[in-house]
Order: sequence, then structure tokens, then C-alpha cells
Amino acid sequence: MTTIAQNIAKVKEEMEGACLRAGRKPESVLLVAASKYQSVDRIAEAVAAGVTTFGENHAQELTEKKTFFEQQGCRVHFIGQLQTNKIKYVCGFADLIESVDRQNLAAQLQQKASARGIVQDILIQVNIGEEDQKGGLPDADLDSFVESLEEYANLRLRGLMCVPPAVEAEQARIYFRKMREHFERLREKRDCAVFDTLSMGMSHDFTVAIEEGATQVRVGSRIFGARDKK
Repeated sequence: MTTIAQNIAKVKEEMEGACLRAGRKPESVLLVAASKYQSVDRIAEAVAAGVTTFGENHAQELTEKKTFFEQQGCRVHFIGQLQTNKIKYVCGFADLIESVDRQNLAAQLQQKASARGIVQDILIQVNIGEEDQKGGLPDADLDSFVESLEEYANLRLRGLMCVPPAVEAEQARIYFRKMREHFERLREKRDCAVFDTLSMGMSHDFTVAIEEGATQVRVGSRIFGARDKK
């Protein structure tokens, strides 16, 4: 059985290979370790192996690990579906909320961020495969939603995120390419220093996502192994 450090080394090697194939610099892509259901001891192994950014899916679990992440100097992204009644546990505690996908959520995030006197970084989650069972904004509504966010002074839009349909890696390429087109089109009209994040690609397809323009990938099982649910 390989160690977490060995797994991370292999993932980084594959990330670098994908960057080289795409003519990109390896440092242009951030590794986010998806740490749902992982103990702080296992996460500490990833920190020791050089991972600095982690993705959490559940507000309660983020709260439980918050002190650990702060002590380790880690950045934390909230990558799961965020319910409005959980905003108070996430807004101001996650460095980046990746899954903003509806007006009601954005409005309540703005209210909480304003009350806390902070600016919360967010991504818009796009339902790029138009799947009924998945969270995310229909891409047909993307432009109007981006425009509506300009009203919210305490939310800073950093880019886009997606979870494509559960297909083989090569079959996901079409969805990643479509996301990159949306990202580049929106970026032309915005401050590139702020609108800089395209979050796509997970354990089985992150190399294809990088080839198609991802600036960060969310990798869980390839680092920590198969998850045991709590």
C-alpha cells in the first residue's frame, strides 16, 4: 500500500505531465486535496508532503477541522453544495466557496459577509452537463448571474467551477473545453488578476482537465484512497 506522500508525489508528477502537454507551467495549476471524511492525522500527512490547500464538502466537518487548518497555515475551499442554513459556518471561514449556484444563496452570502465585515471569495458552479440531479447553474443563465453578482460588494467572483457528468476522462474533455470557453469569454470583460480560477477535474480526470485549461484540480481518492463514510 502506498503512503499519502507517495500518492501526492504521483499526482503532482501527472499534473506536471499534463501541463507540459498543454504547454503550460506546472505552477499554473493548484492542487486542492479533497479531504472529506479524512481525519486530521491523515490530512497532516498531506500537509507534510507539501499540500497547502484543502477542499471540504460539509459545513459541520469544516467547523470541526477549522482550528487544525488554521494551525497548519492551510487554505480551505468549500467545494460541496452549500445550504443557506449552513452559511454561518462557511462564510468567512472558507478562503473560497466554490459552489455558488443560485441567487438566494448569493444574496444570503452577501448579507453574512457584510455583517462580518469581510469580502468572501466565490466561484460560480456551472451544471455543465445539464444534469437534473446535480447542483450548479445552467450555463444559459451564466451571464445574467455574473451580472447580478456585481450588486454584492462583499462577494468577490474569482471564476468558475464544474463537476461534469460521470463519464470516462476522455469523454469529459468536451465539458472541460466548454467550461474553458465560458471562463475565457467572461474573463475578457473582467479584471484578470481577480477572475483567475477555473476549478475542474477530480481524481479520475484531472489530467484531461489541466490539458483543457483548469487552474486548479480537486483530488481526493488518488491522495487519500477510497473514502470510508462517517
